[in-house]
Amino acid sequence: MDFNMKKLASDAGIFFTRAVQFTEEKFGQAEKTELDAHFENLLARADSTKNWTEKILRQTEVLLQPNPSARVEEFLYEKLDRKVPSRVTNGELLAQYMAEAASELGPTTPYGKTLIKVAEAEKHLGAAERDFIHTASINFLTPLRNFLEGDWKTISKERRLLQNRRLDLDACKARLKKAKAAEAKATCEGDTVPDFQETRPRNYILSASASATLDDTSRPPPWAEWKEKHPGGWRLPCFFLLPLNPSVTQARGCLSLPEDRKLWNDEVDKAEQELRVAQTEFDRQAEVTRLLLEGISSTHVNHLRCLHEFVKSQTTYYAQCYRHMLDLQKQLGRFPGTFVGASEPASPPLSSTSPTTTAATMPVVPSVAGLAPPGEAALCLEEVAPPASGTRKARVLYDYEAADSSELALLADELITVYSLPGMDPDWLIGERGNKKGKVPVTYLELLS
Repeated sequence: MDFNMKKLASDAGIFFTRAVQFTEEKFGQAEKTELDAHFENLLARADSTKNWTEKILRQTEVLLQPNPSARVEEFLYEKLDRKVPSRVTNGELLAQYMAEAASELGPTTPYGKTLIKVAEAEKHLGAAERDFIHTASINFLTPLRNFLEGDWKTISKERRLLQNRRLDLDACKARLKKAKAAEAKATCEGDTVPDFQETRPRNYILSASASATLDDTSRPPPWAEWKEKHPGGWRLPCFFLLPLNPSVTQARGCLSLPEDRKLWNDEVDKAEQELRVAQTEFDRQAEVTRLLLEGISSTHVNHLRCLHEFVKSQTTYYAQCYRHMLDLQKQLGRFPGTFVGASEPASPPLSSTSPTTTAATMPVVPSVAGLAPPGEAALCLEEVAPPASGTRKARVLYDYEAADSSELALLADELITVYSLPGMDPDWLIGERGNKKGKVPVTYLELLS
């Protein structure tokens, strides 16, 4: 393992600098580079999209799989990159129990026959639920999950880089500000010529000749000749001052420029160069982050399409459930005496049964569905003539299989002519397609004006 100590120390220093800058900003002790209003709006929009996507995803998972243990199991299988085992739906499990009960209690008895019919319907409902869950998972849950685990992670990573670039930029600004302040202070101090005895530190040791020269002001200084030979020099010769300290300022005019001023000039130049580099990196990262944030609009368009797919699959699922239960009602209605015990007298005809009694025994089946009450003549469609007014065009929403000869089979997206007859159930209409005629359910149609 290649352990680079210099890189580790450099990374630690950068981290410490950013931490100090961030802390000072929080306490209001340092200036902070503010982003423009449009950028801030993009950030707020992205955060809102992420939060609501997570909530919608979790609640959709609850809708498709109410069992929390099953959801945890599916999550673990997904993280382990293994196929989720096939699980029996609640409807299919109920159908299995009903079928086993019918075989044990007697499949030829009225109760056993009813159990078998209901079990078949529940089995169809379970299969429809399975298809709905599979379709919704692919067309709706997967795109939402891909956004959170893919695009949003990329956006979060770039936002963290932008935050680091901003902290570096603000740190460079603070460093340049301090360097300029120190340079200005050194320049102001260089305008006056301080007395050497006052500016010299206490631990400086002068040579004998230098000490004598400083005490006797009547003689010219011994370094005057050296200064004439070195007009550009501004250091005190080493034999006059021990040790030679570059931080010492002018002494009796022998120093032409303070050492501190040159050092701070170099520091200002270095800070300005670092600021230019930090500003360039910040601008580049801000542009990358801005492009990613503007891509949230495309994400909304994609999620809108997925939402339409989810609604479509859910509509298909509920339509299938309605059709299966409607067929089950028709089948159960063809068994007279199904709900009558062996020791009880036969039930009266449905036509003479009060609505309250009918509702207490079984769900009401539309009378136009081919279930003509005993003693009443069935509706003869060949003799039915369309009214002079009141016919409308309708578009078929879903396929419909006719239960008997009095109904008209439908195909999705076809156009038919429909009208109502006096006394008909409002849930049904008479449909015509060419020379074919029959009853059609209203829920399968979209009436056109």
